[in-house]
Amino acid sequence: MKNLDRIEGRKAMGLPFTPDLSVKPKVIGFFDEATNTISYVVKDPGSDACAVIDTVMDIDYAAGRLTFDSADRIIKLIEEQGLKIEWIIETHVHADHLSAAPYIQERLGGRMGIGENITIVQDTFGKIFNEGTEFQRDGSQFDRLFGDGDSYRVGTMTVHVMHTPGHTPACMTHVAGDAAFVGDTLFMPDGGSARADFPGGDARMLYRSIRRVLELPDETRLFMCHDYGPNGRDIRWETTVKDEREHNIHARDGIGEDDFVEMREGRDATLAMPRLIIPSLQVNMRGGRLPEKDKDGKTFLKVPINEL
Repeated sequence: MKNLDRIEGRKAMGLPFTPDLSVKPKVIGFFDEATNTISYVVKDPGSDACAVIDTVMDIDYAAGRLTFDSADRIIKLIEEQGLKIEWIIETHVHADHLSAAPYIQERLGGRMGIGENITIVQDTFGKIFNEGTEFQRDGSQFDRLFGDGDSYRVGTMTVHVMHTPGHTPACMTHVAGDAAFVGDTLFMPDGGSARADFPGGDARMLYRSIRRVLELPDETRLFMCHDYGPNGRDIRWETTVKDEREHNIHARDGIGEDDFVEMREGRDATLAMPRLIIPSLQVNMRGGRLPEKDKDGKTFLKVPINEL
């Protein structure tokens, strides 16, 4: 009864659903060393259905060459284990790697989903990259746009969606039973939190989103989108709400909003732009697709000068 009271209390404090910790999906992580990104295959414990979260398309930026080794690893596992992919999820529009969602969808099926505020991101960066009117800014590149409190099914499992902006306006946390996929809202406890200085980012909003995630039950497993091995430790991507609340260097219990904002804004002012931000944004705001070919059948990415 005490645990139920705690869950109901947290629901009243801002969670748009009641977590079901009895559902324990199998989670398989794939680490991409070039971008420090972790992609996930999330299997429904009651069937062979699965979802794939935050995929990576490989790029040799200097050569302008795209390959799909990272995505092929995921495809191979799904095929070998006889899984059926139902959803391909982006937790947000990534600025540090390119999405392979269309490549995987073409080979295995599934529906592509992202937060409904993708339209804000598309409008912002459509202007920065001087995209023409042919670039649709309505999120139509995706099969579904999620709002706060929405849900979807992966086999027998219900996945709940929380809007957790701050890093970007479209950031969403996906909660499947006892597992939550937080995108860039949080890092491992010794990594803290992601930057909030991209166009549309907001450190105060990020703090509130983090605290909302940390209202999930203590036992909830949290899965990161990135890890950089702080202080030379091995790469890790799974922790718990309890561990984050007790040990997160930026947002543990007891750190107030104003202190967080001061820290985050000061830290962000020292950070360089991500190495792949220019190709990543142009591709990811299109749902992982490249810009339209020109009249000669060639594809190009733009470099905006003094805009980012």
